[in-house]
Amino acid sequence: MGLLGILVGLGLLVCLAFRGWSVLLLAPLCALVAAAFGGEPLLANWTQTFMGSASEFLAQFFPIFLLGAVFGKLMDDSGAVTAVAGFISRCLGERRVILAVVLAGALVTYGGVSLFVAFFVIVPMAQSLFRTAGIPRRLVPAAVILGTSTFTMSALPGTPSIQNAIPMPFFGTPPFAAPGLGVVASIIMLGVGLWWLLRAEKAARRANEGYGDEPPVSADAADDELLRERATTAREFDPAEIRHGYHSNAAVPIFNAILPLIVVVAVNLVTSLVVLPRLDFSFLAEQRWGNTSLAAVAGVWSVVVALAGAIVTVILCNWTRLPELRRTMDAGANASVLPALSVASLVGFGAVIASLPAFGVVRDWVLRIEGGPLVSLAVATNILAALTGSASGGLTIALDALGRTYMDLAAEAGIDPGLLHRVAVIGSGTLDILPHNGAVVSLLAICGLKHRDSYLDIVMVGIASSIIALATVIAIGTAFGSF
Repeated sequence: MGLLGILVGLGLLVCLAFRGWSVLLLAPLCALVAAAFGGEPLLANWTQTFMGSASEFLAQFFPIFLLGAVFGKLMDDSGAVTAVAGFISRCLGERRVILAVVLAGALVTYGGVSLFVAFFVIVPMAQSLFRTAGIPRRLVPAAVILGTSTFTMSALPGTPSIQNAIPMPFFGTPPFAAPGLGVVASIIMLGVGLWWLLRAEKAARRANEGYGDEPPVSADAADDELLRERATTAREFDPAEIRHGYHSNAAVPIFNAILPLIVVVAVNLVTSLVVLPRLDFSFLAEQRWGNTSLAAVAGVWSVVVALAGAIVTVILCNWTRLPELRRTMDAGANASVLPALSVASLVGFGAVIASLPAFGVVRDWVLRIEGGPLVSLAVATNILAALTGSASGGLTIALDALGRTYMDLAAEAGIDPGLLHRVAVIGSGTLDILPHNGAVVSLLAICGLKHRDSYLDIVMVGIASSIIALATVIAIGTAFGSF
């Protein structure tokens, strides 16, 4: 009955979340359903296991949600994101439209701008460029996904995404874990994705398909409650806050627009690899600081310092273009709350499931997968990200339940924790791009398209490219180790 309860609880969570029910309600309810099937105490599972795990997730990662959302909103309201996207499109010209859209998305998201902020800026630009070049608008979502939701989310070393931050406390790794393998994976994702998109463009031109009929960009998507519920479990910005604050229409010099993005990457690198390792943090072992270590917190601290520095930079560089600074920062702060609580609720659900005696059957099955701990870890993160529709939620559930086990297996096999980190993050970013994923649903709504129009192309650039990259990283890492 315990295993049946796990399946029922998970099934209810997936089905009702897809129908737009709030994860804040669903996660504890479905966790208690699973506990009830297993004959476990309900109140103890809710207040001790569920809430304990959810609060621990918030304690570790809410600073990244908060600062990331504030930074993204400042970049949006100042006009810096628009300036960066426009600069890249002008540099590459009409003959490289798809590449321009992909690189614009990649630059702003690798620089720390929240995904949904990027969506609402890049989609109008992409539609304008595609219309002028005569490229079918059905390819816009795939181009945006390739630039914003693949290699800059999971593979590029030092990316400030929450997905890259989650393994750091579990494995004691920095944001730049396995940098060489991350670059290899990024090249594969970008290469495969561009190959597919350019192939699709050529096929459309041979068929004289053209751009097609176009509805306007759907700003109403930011206010759609169903989309909002799906979106906030997928990424770290509440789209309802896009319209809040005050958006400047003044032109932004490209240096002022790009400098905050450079600060994110540079400060993250210097803090994680140079500054923190040279300081004495032995006091962290005291009980008042949670009996922790620098290895457990350095990664998160590096990202927090980088985002804080970038926030100061964007304000100083664009002071005159932020006349309503309080409103903008308030909107950014508010945009972080619902996504953080939603993902924390998924983590609490996973903690209850992992505490049930019947979960031992699932754990043993995962650990017996042929290919060693890297393959097993990749499968676990893929499956959980697919079921929850959330890379961050699925990744945290997997590492909460099995992270310590994988560290022990890695130590026995001589596997570097950095390799575990990179495999886990890339694995979480593959099958999370299924049809029910909030980012996919929201992007299609913003573009005025349906799954039948664009989802195949999204699968090829988002899922197929990531799986190929993941398999390559596992193969190279197994043969040569982490680098």
